[in-house]
Amino acid sequence: MTDPLLRLSAGDDVAIARDELPAGARVSGPADEPLTVRTGIPRGHKVALRDLAAGTLVRKYDHVIGVTTADVAAGDHVHVHNLAMPEGASSLASGGASPQARRTLPEGLRTTFSGIRRPSGAVATRNYVGVLTTVNCSATVARQVVRRTEDEVAAMHGEGVDGVVALTHGTGCGMANRGDGWDVLQRTLRGYAQHPNIGALVVLGLGCEVNAVSALMADLEVGDIPVESFTIQDAGGTAAAIAQGEKLVRGMAHDLRGTRREEVGVEHLVLGLQCGGSDAFSGLTANPALGVASDLLVAAGGTSVLGETPEVYGAEQMLAERAVRPEVGQALLDRIAWWEQYTASQGTTLDGNPSPGNKEGGITTILEKSLGAVAKGGHSPLDAVCGYAEPIPGPGFVFMDTPGYDPVSVTGMVAGGANLICFTTGRGSVFGSRPVPTVKLATNSSLATRMAGDIDLDCSAVVEQGVSLEEMGATVYDLLLDTASGRRSFSEELALGGEEFVPWQLGAVL
Repeated sequence: MTDPLLRLSAGDDVAIARDELPAGARVSGPADEPLTVRTGIPRGHKVALRDLAAGTLVRKYDHVIGVTTADVAAGDHVHVHNLAMPEGASSLASGGASPQARRTLPEGLRTTFSGIRRPSGAVATRNYVGVLTTVNCSATVARQVVRRTEDEVAAMHGEGVDGVVALTHGTGCGMANRGDGWDVLQRTLRGYAQHPNIGALVVLGLGCEVNAVSALMADLEVGDIPVESFTIQDAGGTAAAIAQGEKLVRGMAHDLRGTRREEVGVEHLVLGLQCGGSDAFSGLTANPALGVASDLLVAAGGTSVLGETPEVYGAEQMLAERAVRPEVGQALLDRIAWWEQYTASQGTTLDGNPSPGNKEGGITTILEKSLGAVAKGGHSPLDAVCGYAEPIPGPGFVFMDTPGYDPVSVTGMVAGGANLICFTTGRGSVFGSRPVPTVKLATNSSLATRMAGDIDLDCSAVVEQGVSLEEMGATVYDLLLDTASGRRSFSEELALGGEEFVPWQLGAVL
């Protein structure tokens, strides 16, 4: 663990700098032969282990991550100035990911958590009053209702009420009332309205929008939870609507007091896997540790959901090869093909990713990023592929087609039924996802120290202290079950997650 370079596989062409390396530093190269660093290497960035001619495919994780665009000498910094996305990235990333047997449950593994059982039989991890808007025109009123009641409702936490959340969005009118955009919005709104973590619901509209309150209510199947709906126009305007909303929320919250938790099996957990602000350590620490936790949950009968389709681009074959049936793998490849066409129609490409922050953190190409991102999904066989905000089939390991943008991606997962989110970050994130708790994992100790009030678990010990991925993954698994049982994550303590309801907007704005 004292070697300044991390060499991930014997066949790799690059290694990772544990800490910043100055030009002239002497390190161990291949076969432990001395290697001189020719240029300064930032922490987490790649250094060439051997001479690489222009046009050479470069390997990391024992997989191709890019192609050199110039001659690279051993000891050089390898990054955006001399490495690019290769042609045929998907085929280059395939192999080495054949389906594996489902993980055997370790002795003593927890298989229950303390959840809230709804009359329908669904199990919640939190108990919220939701204020759901049909249209952006009613968003401000909904937020005012929540602002005026949230402190009072928050004070009921000890009585089994977790809070009130405004589920507002930027659409609902000026759109076609049919087609993909309409279907996605309807699925998303229904998914939140019917989510187990919503213990009572107020649906609020303006009164003249395309996405009418009456039509949405007719399609809802919310079981036995209290639901009320009204429009601002019928209420008599803004002030009257705010007053009516306040009265409803207060009454519903008081009625929810006394909600109790009970021990239930982890088959009732649906875990959404998310990463944001990734760095070079994401694929080495937090992501694979979360992958171990995901495998444990699936083995115990739960459901784990991977998404962010643009951020598995180039590594999709590795997931498809794990599919339980050929049609499941093909469904994933079909979604990648759709994204290629969609981005081309918008004048861009999928390899426009990574972001500037990813690159500053040492990630060069989307293929390199994707190889780290898919590690969140562990090694369980791929059981199903579903569309954005569609009900998540379970149990097992599932892929949901979502954009890579974190709020939009998680919104789709929650709408599909995820009742727990785990979010890995290397650059730093302040993400939350009310009414579903978000657990944030840090990939490196610098971030965990700098943003200690946002990070629930530091996974850097995998690299910095030699802790095994199995051990770290088991720690993540226990933390997830504790959180599902009511332990508040840092994002919940900070009351984050009220602005991250962002349905995927497709289609023309009319």
